[in-house]
Amino acid sequence: MLTLVVLIPILGALFVGLAKAGHDRWVATVFAGIPLVFLVITWTRFDFDSDAMFQLTETATWIPTLGVGWRMGVDGISLAIATMSALIFVAAMVYPVDTKGRPSAYYAWMLFLEAVSLGLFLTTDLLVFYVFFDLSLVGMYFLIGRWGHGESQLAAMKFFVYTLAGSLVMLLGILALYTATDPLTFDMEELINQQPLAGNTVRGGVALLLIVLGLAVKTPLFPVHTWLPPAHVNAPGPVSAILAGVLLKMGTYGLIRIPFSMMRESFDRFALVIAIVGVVSILYGSLVALGQTDLKRRIAYTSVNHMGYSVLGIAAAGAFASGNDAARNLALTGATVEMVAHGLITGSLFLMAGSFWQRTQSYVMDEYGGLSASAPKLATAAVVAAFASLGLPGLVGFVAEFQIFVGVFAVFPVLAGIGLIGIVITAVLFLQMLQKIFFGEPAGRSLSFADLGKAEVAVLAVLLGLVVFLGIYPRWLLALIDHTAAVLVGAA
Repeated sequence: MLTLVVLIPILGALFVGLAKAGHDRWVATVFAGIPLVFLVITWTRFDFDSDAMFQLTETATWIPTLGVGWRMGVDGISLAIATMSALIFVAAMVYPVDTKGRPSAYYAWMLFLEAVSLGLFLTTDLLVFYVFFDLSLVGMYFLIGRWGHGESQLAAMKFFVYTLAGSLVMLLGILALYTATDPLTFDMEELINQQPLAGNTVRGGVALLLIVLGLAVKTPLFPVHTWLPPAHVNAPGPVSAILAGVLLKMGTYGLIRIPFSMMRESFDRFALVIAIVGVVSILYGSLVALGQTDLKRRIAYTSVNHMGYSVLGIAAAGAFASGNDAARNLALTGATVEMVAHGLITGSLFLMAGSFWQRTQSYVMDEYGGLSASAPKLATAAVVAAFASLGLPGLVGFVAEFQIFVGVFAVFPVLAGIGLIGIVITAVLFLQMLQKIFFGEPAGRSLSFADLGKAEVAVLAVLLGLVVFLGIYPRWLLALIDHTAAVLVGAA
C-alpha cells in the first residue's frame, strides 16, 4: 500500500500532463486524494505498541551491489508527517489559483511533487531518501518559475541552486556514513542498529556537520535561510503552502531520521550547538518577521521561527548523555507535533495570502484596512490561524510548543528561557498584522475586496478545523508519535 501512495500521484501526473485540458483541477484532486485515503487506512492498521522500528514494510531489491533497495515503511513520526503532507497537497489542489492558461502542466507538476514528497517520508532506504530529496527541488523549481509572479524566475533559480548545494553537501555526509557500514548498505534500519560511526570522533563529527548543514538549508535555519523569502513571495499561494507545509519538513524530518537516529554519539556531542542554532533561528525569524510590511514575507520569516522550535526540541532530545529520558521524549514528541502544526497553520496562512493576490495582486499590508467588514470569512480564518501560530492554548500550536519547552527546560534550561522570548515577539507580529489588515476603518484595497469563495472556505475549514480539534483533543496524534519518540530516545 505504501508503494501505491507514491505510485498513484506519479500516474496522475502523467495522466493529467498528457491528457487534453479539461477538469484538470478536479482530476488532479482525485489523484492527490487517493494517497491520503491510503495513509488514513495505514494509520488504522498501525500497531501503537509495537517494538518494531518500522511497520507495514515493503521491500524489493534494486541495486544489490550497493545495498540499495526499494524499501518502504512507517513509524509514528513518518506516518504523522506523511498524512499531514498528503492533506496539504489535496488542499493546494482544491484551492483556486491562476494557472496562466496551463492547468495541465501545473497540476502534473503538483502531483509529481506530491509523489516524491510522500516517498521521502515513507522510504526506509537512505539513498532513495536522497533521490526524493533532490527530485523535490525539480518540482518546486518549475512551480515557482513558471506559475509565480514578480521576480519568479530569479526566485526559482536561487531556491534551486541554494538547496541543491545543500543537498550535495549532505550527500558527502551520507557517503561517509554509508562507507562505514559492514556490509555496505543504505537500509535505514540497519544503519540505526549499526551506528557505523560510533567511536570515530573525527569522521563522525565531519559527517554530522555535512548532513546537518544540508538539512539546515532545507529547514531552513539561520543563516542559510535566505532563499526562502523570495521563493515564498513570488510563488502562487498554494505552492507556498506546499513549500512551507511539506518541503520544509524534509529538513527537520531528515534531522530525526539520519543524524539523530544513525549517529547518536556524534549528535549528542553537538546537541548543544544545534540547540543554539535553533534558538537563534527562533529569535531572528520572529524579529525579522516583525519588521516586514509585505504579508507573505512576514509569514515566510515566521517559518524560520517555527522550524527553530522543532530543531530546538530535536536537539534537546538528542542530548543522550543528559540522562533525562522522559524530558527528551517529550521534546521529540513536541518537535514532531510542531511539524504537523506548522504545516496546517502556516499552510492555511499562505493559502489566504494567495487569496489576497488573486483579488488585488498585492501583499503590501499598508494597502489594506478594516477588511473584516468586507471579508468576514477571511478575517475569521486569519484570526484562528494567527492565534494558533502564536501558541494560544486550545489550538495545536500550543500543544507542540508547550511540550517542546517543558522537554528543553529539563535539558537546556537557559536556552528554553531565551527561546520563550520568540513566542512574545510572534504574538506581537501577528496581532499587529491582524490589526493593520482586518480591523479599524475600511480603507485602500479593502473597499472592493471580495470575501472567500466556497472552495476557499471549504479548504480552510478543514485545515483550521484540525488545528482546533488537535488543540482540544491531541491524544490521537500524540499516541501515534509518543511511542516512536520513546524508542528513538531510549525511553521505551
